[in-house]
Amino acid sequence: MDKFGQSRREFLGKSAALIAAAAIMPSALTSCAGGEKPAAAPAAAPADGKPNSTFNGVAIGTITYSWRDMPGGLENIIKYCKEANISNLELMGNDLEACLGAPENPRMRLMQEAIKRMGGNLAPGTRPEFNAEEQAQMDKYNEEMAEFRKNLDLAKVEEVRKALEAEGIFVHIVKTQPGVNSTEEEIDYAFKLAKAMGVKAITAESSLEAAQKIAPYAEKYDMYYALHNHMQFADPNYDIDAILAVSPKIMMNFDSGHFFGSTGRHPIEILEKYHDRIFSMHIKDKTGPKTEPEANANQVWGQGETPLKEILLKIQKEGWPIYCDIELEYAVKPWSNSVKEVGTCVAYARQILM
Repeated sequence: MDKFGQSRREFLGKSAALIAAAAIMPSALTSCAGGEKPAAAPAAAPADGKPNSTFNGVAIGTITYSWRDMPGGLENIIKYCKEANISNLELMGNDLEACLGAPENPRMRLMQEAIKRMGGNLAPGTRPEFNAEEQAQMDKYNEEMAEFRKNLDLAKVEEVRKALEAEGIFVHIVKTQPGVNSTEEEIDYAFKLAKAMGVKAITAESSLEAAQKIAPYAEKYDMYYALHNHMQFADPNYDIDAILAVSPKIMMNFDSGHFFGSTGRHPIEILEKYHDRIFSMHIKDKTGPKTEPEANANQVWGQGETPLKEILLKIQKEGWPIYCDIELEYAVKPWSNSVKEVGTCVAYARQILM
């Protein structure tokens, strides 16, 4: 039995109907102390046949990283959003560039080839080393990408935005990920790309150094730099207050699953204290840091320990304008795929909120 007093089988039996009959209840999000935020779905949201994952004022979405095992491109993203009933989207920078005709990144293919060459054995936390031929392919790709970014017509970015919005899909954040090692040109490009997409925020990994380096650019472009957490909150030296104090343009892309899985603390603790500094949130189900036999492990929704219901109902009750994005990280069974699983997560959230 899961947290709603029903078995996973019973829930799955209802999911297809829930997805197909998802109520069209548009709700524009309000502004917060951190500044005005774009609506997850405008009052005049598209009607029948188009996705709507804003339920009773809570914007449920997903990050396109959830579909990392699926073919990319604009047409596929639209297809996946419709199948999963997703109208709110955190768009990975590489996915946006793929929609714009960027050269294909060979890294994953080369890594798989390198692992196979090494006998299929790789120690946890390590990456395979490329041989000379593999590295040459990566170098060639990096040169092609640099040329692509240099010559990109930003008007094409707006065309992507319009194509998505015509299908009822609204991008609220782009994960371009500039950080402490990024050059001035790379940082400028990251903000220009996201601003052309019409969003108010970009996201990257959370650190004080990143906040200090990128804040002036966020202020220059009048955008938010929303910082994402993995295990940082479990580090006693991690000081989120010092990070947020750098600039009002520094916000949080709060991962409630990673927070719970690494600390065991209730995510509402962070939501209550920092809700006006949280632009968006990743939601997932995980075990806690002391759970046996698997601690801090990704789980199918309803089979882990993350208090998903309490988190979503709290956001709904308080009316906090926080985008709640599904980040699919649990293992997908052979008889399913990541798009279907995201759809099941959307239906799960909908059942909580409706």
